[in-house]
Amino acid sequence: MSSTTHHISVALIGNPNSGKSTLFNALTGLNQKTGNYPGVTVDKHYGHYTFNHQRFKLTDLPGSYSLFPKSIDEEVACKELIINSTHHTDVVVIVTDASNLKRHLLLATQIIDLKKPCVLALNMIDEATKNDIVIYYQDLEHSLGIPIVPIDARNKKGIDELKQTITQARVSNSVFYSFDKQKEFLPECKSYLDIAKLQFDGNAEALTQIKQFESADNMNRFATINYIMAKCVKQPKQLHKNLTQKLDAVFTHRTLGFVCFLAILFTVFQVLFYVSEYPMMWIEEGFAKLMGFTANILPQGKLNDLLVNGVLAGISGIVIFVPQIAFLFFFIAILEDTGYMARVSFILDRLMRRFGLNGKSVIPIISSVACAVPSIMSARTITNWKDRIITILVAPFMSCSARLPVYTLLIGMMFANSKSTGFFNYQGTVLMSLYLLGFFAALGAAYILKLFLKTTEKSYFIMEMPIYRTPQWQTIGLLVLEKVKIFLFDAGKIILAISIVLWFLSSYAPSNNFESLEKKYAQSVIIATNDSLKNELALQLNAEKLEASYAGVLGKKIEPVIKPLGFDWKIGIALITSFAAREVFVGTMATIYSTGDAENENTLREKLLAEKNTETKLPVYTNAVCWSLLVFYVFAMQCMSTLATTYRETKQWKWAALQLVFMTGVAYLSSFIVYQLLS
Repeated sequence: MSSTTHHISVALIGNPNSGKSTLFNALTGLNQKTGNYPGVTVDKHYGHYTFNHQRFKLTDLPGSYSLFPKSIDEEVACKELIINSTHHTDVVVIVTDASNLKRHLLLATQIIDLKKPCVLALNMIDEATKNDIVIYYQDLEHSLGIPIVPIDARNKKGIDELKQTITQARVSNSVFYSFDKQKEFLPECKSYLDIAKLQFDGNAEALTQIKQFESADNMNRFATINYIMAKCVKQPKQLHKNLTQKLDAVFTHRTLGFVCFLAILFTVFQVLFYVSEYPMMWIEEGFAKLMGFTANILPQGKLNDLLVNGVLAGISGIVIFVPQIAFLFFFIAILEDTGYMARVSFILDRLMRRFGLNGKSVIPIISSVACAVPSIMSARTITNWKDRIITILVAPFMSCSARLPVYTLLIGMMFANSKSTGFFNYQGTVLMSLYLLGFFAALGAAYILKLFLKTTEKSYFIMEMPIYRTPQWQTIGLLVLEKVKIFLFDAGKIILAISIVLWFLSSYAPSNNFESLEKKYAQSVIIATNDSLKNELALQLNAEKLEASYAGVLGKKIEPVIKPLGFDWKIGIALITSFAAREVFVGTMATIYSTGDAENENTLREKLLAEKNTETKLPVYTNAVCWSLLVFYVFAMQCMSTLATTYRETKQWKWAALQLVFMTGVAYLSSFIVYQLLS
């Protein structure tokens, strides 16, 4: 290994579900960073650790089944290992599942044939022992020609031994690829590394030869792997029925699997409202008092108004939803870490196929519950072009975490006076129905696209089921913390900027509109006989000034378009600003309803419920309006980042434009129907 660099560069590679990322976390702890590989949007995780006064740089490559990639993620991993690592990778750590070693040895033997210093990490050794699988380490090490270390990455067992062995990594003398097949199909190549490099040259004739070589070489390689397994691994003739098999009999059952999935969803959304109710109430009341206190303690003027009605009002509109966002990611992380999400993909595969998708689409679509941007990026693992495009286009129909603040605000208004019956609450049931509505909308849109998009590629779904495991609470805690920070700071920056702009638009008006209104009310205030009447006149003046402001003028221009949906000009402004990010809707409403009323300590929900139509004097936010808004946000494409990601992944603006027009059309029509039926 290189002695000229100040650190040793180590690459981690292995099959998906081999525990590679868990090992990465165990080795690096919190010394991690996330970036992107040059030219692509695939996540690049790298970190550092120190051992025996030597610094190691660790890169976690995307999961791969073979060095001949079938997806973008695999291609990135293979290029990093085959093309780029020539200059900067000193050691390759091959991570395998010790309880399912045979399947993982294909990639392992391919990497060994690249003739790079390697170490084999036999992860999940605890599961192998539990299943009475005996691995003869010395025989396996002799057969592969590289050091082998048994580890249990989840419980951090064998990590120090692995760190020590990495410093002793060596190039294997064993050769697993077929010389005869190389001479037959690729006579110009002198080594297996040359063959691996050739596939990235873009030569069509060479690619055909490589495919022929790969197919023949794999047959030869599997024969060798069978010999190694027979010599080095002793397995019981009949594995006992373990916990995973017993649970899968229920969770992957044709009927019971769906029942369990719906029951889990129902429980998650009930808990989401039930557990987060009190911390949200404390945050909401705390911000209301903080805004009132700040308004009273600072000198009256524009700076006071900006700080209270611009900055604090906007920030309060996002911070209040941190408890629900944290609990949502907490539950998602548990479902993923236990291995249950893979079962969801399996049981939904049959359903997906009827609508032009397959099980590989499940992960991007289900993960859209967190955010559509990474879920669209994860669709690159779908090798079928038609399935991938459809998945990218329909994934945003799933309700992401950014919509949760909007849902929570509106649902809370509709059920402001309802009481929970023990664990059950109406809010959680409505929230679950909105998520299911988005899911069925995604399926419906996929079916329509299936009729128009044609391809001759065959669609298939192969997935390795991980075993069920106890969640790693530290890992889940770090994930939740990271997601909340992203939600607060990424969305917070946008909301803060928009809140300040909105404050300006709401606090200033064209020409002398404000002066005219103040003169109009001046005489009435002077002759007012009591404080109650004066306060009422002040509220009327503030309402008319807001309507006469730049924001009011903009809102009035779009109001005719959205009035059939039950929306007024204030909601219209929020619809426009929330196109930057869906959760901006709440921050916008908080700013609009705080402008000119800084001393009002009522919460945003209370202000919205108290809002009256100036003409009819009836409440603005009726159930019909709230349902109309909810349905609009279920279907609408209200996120610039998602559109940009669609373009980046498809490389064509036509798909992003189709996504925007179709989703907006569905949202408008659905919202119109709901409002007209309920009003």
